[in-house]
Amino acid sequence: MVNECAPKPHVALLASPGMGHITPLYELAVRLVTQHNFQVTFLVITAGSTVAQDSYLTAYPIPDLHIVDLPPPDMSNELLNNMKTVARLCYIVEQSIRPLRSVLNGLKRPKVKALIIDMFCTGVFEACKDLSIPVYSFFTASAALLTFSLYLPTLDCKADGEYVDLPEPVKVPGCNPIQTQDLMYLVPKSMINEYQQWFMHVSRLPMVTGIFVNSWEDLESVSLKAVKHEPFFANIPTPRVYPIGPLTKQAEPVLTKYEKETIAWLDKQPKDSVLFVALGSGGTLTSEQLTELAWGLELSQQRFVLVVRKPSDCAISGFFSAGSDVDDPIAYLPDGFVERSKGVGLVVSGWAPQVGVLSHPSTGAFLSHCGWNSTVESVKYGVPIIAWPLFAEQGINAALLSNEVGVAMRMPMVGEGGEAVVVRRKKIESVVKAVMEGEEGKKLRRRAKELQASGRETLSRGGSSYETLARVAESWNIET
Repeated sequence: MVNECAPKPHVALLASPGMGHITPLYELAVRLVTQHNFQVTFLVITAGSTVAQDSYLTAYPIPDLHIVDLPPPDMSNELLNNMKTVARLCYIVEQSIRPLRSVLNGLKRPKVKALIIDMFCTGVFEACKDLSIPVYSFFTASAALLTFSLYLPTLDCKADGEYVDLPEPVKVPGCNPIQTQDLMYLVPKSMINEYQQWFMHVSRLPMVTGIFVNSWEDLESVSLKAVKHEPFFANIPTPRVYPIGPLTKQAEPVLTKYEKETIAWLDKQPKDSVLFVALGSGGTLTSEQLTELAWGLELSQQRFVLVVRKPSDCAISGFFSAGSDVDDPIAYLPDGFVERSKGVGLVVSGWAPQVGVLSHPSTGAFLSHCGWNSTVESVKYGVPIIAWPLFAEQGINAALLSNEVGVAMRMPMVGEGGEAVVVRRKKIESVVKAVMEGEEGKKLRRRAKELQASGRETLSRGGSSYETLARVAESWNIET
């Protein structure tokens, strides 16, 4: 007999800064509260937070989901500004979790049953061990990167130089080979501090009690089968992996002038006719590449929504400023582009309501950096992808989506020698036309619609992702 007066079981979640980390963990928190009758404490690292992050976490208050800010650490801005992105991110997390033990001790009862962290928060183990709190990882990237990450210590021992220079593709046991050019966006070994930080965190994956991934069988069958059945992963040993996706941001409130204009403009366009061009919360193009992209869109004569931010030679320069770009995009585009595109295209500055755009019937394709959140959102709404990877594991994701999943066409961004190249306007024009109106585009769209239905089914009661999370939640519920 259920004791209705008994307090709801309590879990906590902790994400490192960045919308790619915050969003899936927060959506997991929402599901635990609304579908599995938990109370959840969502711990927020405030150092390095962005306008986008703050707006997202405060948009929809939910009973039993408590947002708790970790005390801001005393850090030198000068020190942070001299760090590369990964090193800066890891340093912020390291300093911010110092008071974690006292914060967890001070949370309202009942005691926390588990702490769920993302991949850059592995410094929590000592505090959680002292408090007898099991730690779970939410690996917020693809299962393909998870298998690569679990294999990384082995690969690191085998390969002396950079992975991108290896003579043969990387063969993660049980998985499809990874072409070396798809590793070019990962942290190189030559960036010693950043590489060591990344290597340290992924090397700690076997220390967690279990690993959640924002994926499901139909999307990443090869990687999920490998991590479950391949002897290599059993011998590490690999903790139990729980596919619980697709977890994506819920529909966002349309608040700003730009957001309202974007949705109103889409309302006037034909079904599946608009290409949405957005490179994530942190992605940026060089000035030369942005110019070529704009000309390619114009030459294609396809309808588009183009999200523009200030160009930079650093592809990830917007990571710590997401949602705060107020520059006039016209200054960075070819002369007359905005005027010539009126009626066909819409230019948006810095930020767009991505879920609202991808879920809109007028949206027919997504030119994306292939960050995993954006990928899962696109697939969830049945929108095919033009893959334009910029950094991190996005090359691996692009290969997965085009070669294995069949929902993407890749932009040719790598030269014959494996080097990054500027994609010229005529090539952009041809790829955009092929996806928006060609036979290949129709094939990609059919496959995306199949996965849209699959994603909806797996999240429904009785579906694989729903039941997987339900079983873990039940195990927490019955623990004393």
